[in-house]
Amino acid sequence: MNDAASGPIAAATMQERPFGVHDRADFHALAMELFTLHAEHNPVYREYLRALGIDPSGITSIDRVPFLPIGLFRDRRVLLDGLEASLQFTSSGTTGPATSTHHVPWPALYERSFTESFSAEYGRPSRWRILALLPAYLERPGSSLVYMAQKLIELSGDARSGTWLQDLDGLAELLRKGESDGIQTMLIGVPFALLDLAEKHPMPLDHTVILETGGMKGRRPEMVREELHGILKQAFTVEKIHSEYGMTELLSQAWSQGEGIYRCPSWMQVLARDVNDPFARVAHGRTGGIDVIDLCNIASCPFISTQDLGRVHADGSFEVLGRFDKSDLRGCNLLVD
Repeated sequence: MNDAASGPIAAATMQERPFGVHDRADFHALAMELFTLHAEHNPVYREYLRALGIDPSGITSIDRVPFLPIGLFRDRRVLLDGLEASLQFTSSGTTGPATSTHHVPWPALYERSFTESFSAEYGRPSRWRILALLPAYLERPGSSLVYMAQKLIELSGDARSGTWLQDLDGLAELLRKGESDGIQTMLIGVPFALLDLAEKHPMPLDHTVILETGGMKGRRPEMVREELHGILKQAFTVEKIHSEYGMTELLSQAWSQGEGIYRCPSWMQVLARDVNDPFARVAHGRTGGIDVIDLCNIASCPFISTQDLGRVHADGSFEVLGRFDKSDLRGCNLLVD
């Protein structure tokens, strides 16, 4: 990769590669290829490495790769040289006017990422009636969560699948009808709206999976995950509340089938950094800042240092415990623990 064109050309040819990652060796090999690509052809990441005084040629393991602070997506165009975005995702900016923008040249890559990871956890979308209760997200343009939900709804093939903004009565009626008909349903919802539904229409949901995603978006006080899940489990008489971990700056998601334990697809990895030293790792099970390697972030940056706090376990699963002090409440899964 010695000429300017090699950056976008190399990136374009890599779009199938993340889905061929099956083990640690595959993951490490592609991650290091992407590191070299971005160190050479990503102006923001290249500038960040120079500011740190890091010679990319000295990085030979993903354990030593520097992660780009997620805040740079707010005021910088994080994208490889020579690429143009056909789609832009923007964050909600819940606590202020500053929002992040993720420039996406290949929407099909994002679609394949969430479709395959969803299918690995829950089976093909065509097995489900998918209902998305996403006010706040539906009320603004550029939400990657709404984009994902709408595509999964299309893939479900169920005529009653759809997005819901405010009509809780209509949604409750549809849920009751689905229950009586034994329809396997997934209700994807932002927590404050799920709480509104729980208060107004508590009902037993034997054939419905409830999947919460996102924070309170300023509509209700934040609460710990255990409290939120406890209220929803009692209102709907379900054993577990599922969750999704994703954000504007990523093209991949992790999924939790209960108890707040998330699992990544094979092309995504979460690590925990020391809260006082962003270049040091903490042991499994210890609280730290969440860093994400997303091999589908081929065009923007695969190495993202988030403002979330969490614990990573030895098997690669992780928990989200909250956020760093004074960081903006935005994105997905901002529940404070």
